[in-house]
Amino acid sequence: MIEPERVFGQLKNNRGFRRFLLRGLPKVTLEVGWLSLAHNLLKQATTDRKRKRASVQ
Repeated sequence: MIEPERVFGQLKNNRGFRRFLLRGLPKVTLEVGWLSLAHNLLKQATTDRKRKRASVQ
């Protein structure tokens, strides 16, 4: 199940994203891509960190 509202809530509340910095659809699309990439990398890092801690114990 995919919950996109959770991702947007985390971007707005935790990352402080309130508005787009660029104008125009191609630039906004690029900005959303960067935000998505950052969100996914942070999520992957958290998962890796938890997995590493579990294997050490």
